[in-house]
Amino acid sequence: MIGWLYRLLSMSRGLGVLIVALFAWFVSTWYFVFYPGRVRTSLALYAAAFPGRGWWSRLALTWRQFHNFSSLFAERIRLGRGGVFETERIGFEHVERLAHSGSGGILLMSHMGAWEAAARIFKRRKIPLMLFMGQRQREQVEKMQKDDLREGGVSLIVASEQGGSSLDSLEGLSFLRKGGLISFAGDRLWAEGQRSVEVDFLGHKALVPAGPHLFALASGAEICVFFVLRCGRRKYRLEAMEPFRVEAASRADRWPAIERSAQAYARNLEDVLRRYPSQWYHFENFVLPKS
Repeated sequence: MIGWLYRLLSMSRGLGVLIVALFAWFVSTWYFVFYPGRVRTSLALYAAAFPGRGWWSRLALTWRQFHNFSSLFAERIRLGRGGVFETERIGFEHVERLAHSGSGGILLMSHMGAWEAAARIFKRRKIPLMLFMGQRQREQVEKMQKDDLREGGVSLIVASEQGGSSLDSLEGLSFLRKGGLISFAGDRLWAEGQRSVEVDFLGHKALVPAGPHLFALASGAEICVFFVLRCGRRKYRLEAMEPFRVEAASRADRWPAIERSAQAYARNLEDVLRRYPSQWYHFENFVLPKS
């Protein structure tokens, strides 16, 4: 149903925005009512993030999460058509420094807020950006979103569930060495057997991809943890944390360096999740159950 909604939105030049928004609201409600497994996943995450809140408060957060996610579709269509958006920038000077350094940098993003808006905003600001992303075969919506980005001139490398190739890494490294920025999703494992690193998150353990941190270690590029958060209709907040390098003094220190980098990312993600809880769009088990 979500895939059909996205197709409708993509073709809805003649439909009023209010009609589209109303339809998206009903689709979100459908998922909230008839997909209890997804609701339980969100409730468990919010229990970890806000242990002092009651069940009804966490359920209300989950309701907003589902409906915020569907409302992003209309925003994406507007942005793709050149709609005007307001942006508030916090720490964005870090991104601009990397973009103009001549040696590039790595943006570590998440399934928080509006990752697709980030790509289009960067294109408008003429900041060279390549999205390095995973894709699962069953996720038709994300595939359509990525196809739309390609048509809009955004550079993407999309790895399948079988994992990325060495040619993908070489293409990304070449883009980086030309002074471009490469964006990785720091919070989601998409391939079976994908290399991961364990971090402390919300008082639990969680697994995040090791790839971005390994790439930073191998390339010597700085990592900047970056979020694009929706703070109103057609309003976005760009938050960039101070960049850092993944450095190892010896071969034995390489994996500990990866762990330190991943933990630094997890702390930033934890902070933003607590401030913008209904903009978490992971929808899968993230925190591991306590043993």
